[in-house]
Amino acid sequence: MKIWDDSTAMETPAAYWGYQAFYWGIFAAIGLAINLVNGGNTLNLIISHVLFFFYSIGLTHVFRGQILRWRSIHPSIIRMRFRLFTGILIIGFIQTALIISIDIALNGTRLQDWPRAAVAGLGWGMYIGTLVWTIVYVRITERRAQEQREAKMQLALREAELRALEAQINPHFLFNCLNSIRGLVVEDPPKAQDMITRFATLLRYNLNHDSRHTVPLSAEAEVVADYLALEKVRFEDRLRLQVAIDPAAALLQVPPMILQSLVENALKHGIGRLPQGGDLQIRAAARNGSLVLEVENTGELTDSPSGDTQVGLNNIRERLRLLYGDRASLVLRSSGDGNVVATVQIPKDS
Repeated sequence: MKIWDDSTAMETPAAYWGYQAFYWGIFAAIGLAINLVNGGNTLNLIISHVLFFFYSIGLTHVFRGQILRWRSIHPSIIRMRFRLFTGILIIGFIQTALIISIDIALNGTRLQDWPRAAVAGLGWGMYIGTLVWTIVYVRITERRAQEQREAKMQLALREAELRALEAQINPHFLFNCLNSIRGLVVEDPPKAQDMITRFATLLRYNLNHDSRHTVPLSAEAEVVADYLALEKVRFEDRLRLQVAIDPAAALLQVPPMILQSLVENALKHGIGRLPQGGDLQIRAAARNGSLVLEVENTGELTDSPSGDTQVGLNNIRERLRLLYGDRASLVLRSSGDGNVVATVQIPKDS
């Protein structure tokens, strides 16, 4: 019987209670049949076995809660087995005591009427019944519990890897901003103050997004606007900017710093290498269930991109892979008219 949901690695309540009812129903039915063959008050036997059915479910349900708690603290195998067998003994003892007590209450018998051999046999039967229940339950759920633990470990590894990739971007980003501000401190102090304010906004954004892996594209666009204002100081008229972001696209989620990374790559390896400068175009639109983000710049796509370019683009691709699997992509291509286009596609339902 399947009492585990493969998609969530959790027990399904309906199947779990079905297992409880099936197991103890069969056990009670067998006991009732044996007692009816041996003779006795039929009504009292039915009542006692119905009660047995319900309190056995209650006892093992409480025991199951203990099993889940023990699993959560990951005891050693020996300690776990000791706890399981101790619990089985306790439940078997309680079942035996309840059976005898109910028989005394219904049939007017006395404890002395129960021979020691009969009590021992009854206790052994209850122990075996609870032991089998426990073995079946643990065997069915342990494999899935192990898979759940492994999945959590993989998720933790994925989380750490993603954090490391994000941290790899931030220092380069911050140093570029500082270099842009440095030249203004003596030449134009008021403008330097404005740039420092923008830089503070960038730092604040960097700190605030640290606990999240996605942010609205509109927030990214605001940060990139501050970044480009800083870079405009360095490029002056050599940088010509066009931005076209659809309102619907602005609400969609993207990995933080991804747009800034694409823009930085376009400036450093494209426009920054041209004495006359060039055009930078940022476009975003929602198409066919995806967010399509494009950064186009004047320049040429060489057959062997520089090491910095490869590291930056590979970083973006790896972050997309970790967050979205194969549902997201980054493509760098030549537009055929002297421009290079970086296109990122991200699923909207992420």
